[in-house]
Amino acid sequence: MRMLVRTLAMGLVVVGTGAGAKVPPPPAVVTGPPVSCVLIQNIRNTNVVDDKTIDFMMNGRQVYRNNLPNSCPQLAFNNAFGYQTSNGQLCSVDIITVLVQGGGIARGASCGLGKFTPIAPPPRK
Repeated sequence: MRMLVRTLAMGLVVVGTGAGAKVPPPPAVVTGPPVSCVLIQNIRNTNVVDDKTIDFMMNGRQVYRNNLPNSCPQLAFNNAFGYQTSNGQLCSVDIITVLVQGGGIARGASCGLGKFTPIAPPPRK
């Protein structure tokens, strides 16, 4: 198994979003039925929206929103997570682990994923 980390252009990103008022995830236009798995090779970037919501930006401008079944402590604050998989897919049965910054990278909470719901991509800037 290999450890894969939330990446931006395949480089490790560990960014704190700061503690502030909780902002609900942006409204999403659902474009199809939820799927159980996505291919890791097609994940281009991720956006941690809050402690229960991660948007996965895929190749081809496809976006999948994953609404975790439970809140994942410190996910939004640390804005970084890792996962292990052996089959080239990230699935709703998989577990993510929050990566905590502070004199290095430490493991934080481990949390289950939900299904991946396709949503309309944000407008181009």
